[in-house]
Amino acid sequence: MPLEYNTALTHQIIGLAMRVHARLGPGMLESTYERCLCAEFDASELPYARQVPIPLRYRGTLLDCGYRADMIVADEVLLELKAVERILPLHEAQLLTYLRFSPCPIGILVNFNSVSLKDGLRRRVRAPAPDALP
Repeated sequence: MPLEYNTALTHQIIGLAMRVHARLGPGMLESTYERCLCAEFDASELPYARQVPIPLRYRGTLLDCGYRADMIVADEVLLELKAVERILPLHEAQLLTYLRFSPCPIGILVNFNSVSLKDGLRRRVRAPAPDALP
């Protein structure tokens, strides 16, 4: 099964995010949700990295422009976490940009400040940029 269709991993990630949301509810800081999600990943022995730098490749040169993915899970799924009133097109554009310049084929935007977390989820598959990968 191609990585872009790795639904078992994305379902596991979403399930753990839902567990965090069920315990905390909306209204907390993004950093709180991130730390609690890390605790869930640890308990599930799911490998992840936090605040992962995403360099931009421009004209063959890697540039550190300060972009950071909130989390990358199992070297496959980029997570962008939010705690905002609603997901804006800007948030989705941010996820797509991070995906474009990362090696991850899948991205999930999670807005924990939703009454129902399923309303705060967006799953996207990367379309590779011509100059994005090494």
